[in-house]
Amino acid sequence: MPGLTIGDTLPNLEVETTCGKFMLHDFVGQDWVIIFSHPGDFTPVCTTELAKVAAYTEKFEERGVKLLGLSCDDIQSHNNWIKDIESYSGGCKVKFPIIADPKREIIKELNMVDPDEKDATGKEVPSRALHVVAGNKMVKLSILYPATIGRNVDEILRAVDALQKTANHKVGTPVNWKPDELVMIHPSVSDDQVNEMFPRGYYAPEVPSGKDYLRFTRL
Repeated sequence: MPGLTIGDTLPNLEVETTCGKFMLHDFVGQDWVIIFSHPGDFTPVCTTELAKVAAYTEKFEERGVKLLGLSCDDIQSHNNWIKDIESYSGGCKVKFPIIADPKREIIKELNMVDPDEKDATGKEVPSRALHVVAGNKMVKLSILYPATIGRNVDEILRAVDALQKTANHKVGTPVNWKPDELVMIHPSVSDDQVNEMFPRGYYAPEVPSGKDYLRFTRL
């Protein structure tokens, strides 16, 4: 069975978390959700990541995005670890739930297993994986990093902005795009449709091919 990836439906698993038990689909509801895994509690890179996510919680909430962490240790370990995370973050509270998965079952269902990493007992551990899930329960973006490299939370936030922008309009976002910058009209939009769909017009730089496909616009 192929692993969970872009375009797949999030499995409706029951999970135990630092905020109680719930079904994943109930947690998602009609919102956007970021599910992100960590190789283990009390590990250095993971602690810095969760501290930054805690500091950015309001930024995600402003975008209607819920956060859901995951590590294979148990709830008691998570709760003790949260104290370190909040201390390192300068006092930012961990308001989001963290899934416990001591049996290593959930990480397999969510395609968050690192095949090259094992714990002291030889068991599989989570990869530094992340899924962005939309309200229709579909995975819209997946990111996978090795255990040694911390993720860029600013990039995750930027990716969410891009996903939400492109979900509602036939546009794409160019390289290094930021929310206040121009977007690109999707190639499926014909010249006849452009004026109706994008009344503010568009800008198309000249290219050697002479093709009018680099169409930038502002929404």
